[in-house]
Amino acid sequence: MKKIFYFIVAIVLAFIPGFIGVTFTPSGASDVWYNALNKSVLTPDGWVFGAAWTILYGLLGVALFLIMNNDRTRAHKTKAYLLFFAQMVLNALWTYLFFGAHMVGAAMIVLVVLIFIAIWMARAFKPISRAASYLVWPYIIWMLFAAYLNGVILYMN
Repeated sequence: MKKIFYFIVAIVLAFIPGFIGVTFTPSGASDVWYNALNKSVLTPDGWVFGAAWTILYGLLGVALFLIMNNDRTRAHKTKAYLLFFAQMVLNALWTYLFFGAHMVGAAMIVLVVLIFIAIWMARAFKPISRAASYLVWPYIIWMLFAAYLNGVILYMN
């Protein structure tokens, strides 16, 4: 029963940036702003972002569960938890800066920091759970793609 509770908590925690981000994703005035931007030809349709983030947050939740459920002492996990929390805050901040405040340059800076934190997190997860570390890499790859898209928007607008 304890493992099921940890799993649910981990999944919910992983989706928090997504829940926050939904309030800023393109709709209404933000949609008009976003649609008016010059974007990369590689920019996917909107539904792709929703599907990708659902999968990525799910993977991060499973990774967090694997860390929580590991027998390592709390001292070994502290850095992993702090990095997980930091990437969650930066993830939500990027969405606010980009879609909410329309601060594309500031969002790009946050995204670069987020990528470094996520890589650091994957490395911190590895000694605790190799599987958890591997589950973070699709997120990192997607954020590299997001950095490309953000950079093109910053350059072209």
